[in-house]
Amino acid sequence: MGEHSVSELVGLAADGDQGAWRELVGRYSGLVWSVARSHNLSHTDADEVSQTTWLRLVEHLGRLRDPERVGGWLAATARHESARVLRRAGREVLEDSPQEDVEFGNPEPGPEARLLESERRELLMKGLAELSDRCRRLLRVLASAPPPSYAEVSDALGIPVGSIGPTRARCLENLRRILVAQGAVPHPGGGS
Repeated sequence: MGEHSVSELVGLAADGDQGAWRELVGRYSGLVWSVARSHNLSHTDADEVSQTTWLRLVEHLGRLRDPERVGGWLAATARHESARVLRRAGREVLEDSPQEDVEFGNPEPGPEARLLESERRELLMKGLAELSDRCRRLLRVLASAPPPSYAEVSDALGIPVGSIGPTRARCLENLRRILVAQGAVPHPGGGS
């Protein structure tokens, strides 16, 4: 199925081709999930946003104006659904939890490795919490798997495509400074 363009996949899925639908979900589920999580939603709320976003695509599949940009459509829909969930709950942003959605490293690490990984994650989460909301959201979306295109990131977060790279660099530099100040990473140049 991988030889089809996105437009062809959308058309085939609209015609009921389950293989095309599975490929679309496989290509874009990481993007949808990362947009939802970038709004600091709980795992349950992000799951609801993801499911609702895919339902909206099913409802609109045959009527998309530009099927080639289905990724941007999904990102924008996930953003709108996330805002709806936040409004319904009467909150702006939920506090980030140290919950991780992806396991790293050896599937069965020893206790020492698990402890070190847990400590690294905790330090990273503390560092991320000190970043601006814009930086946290951008870094989360860019860290999704598979990585979204800059056009999809632009659609998801409302950031001009030309600003994404420089903004990402500034956000990562700010995160590095925060982690150095916390003692989580060594100071560049060999200091403490």
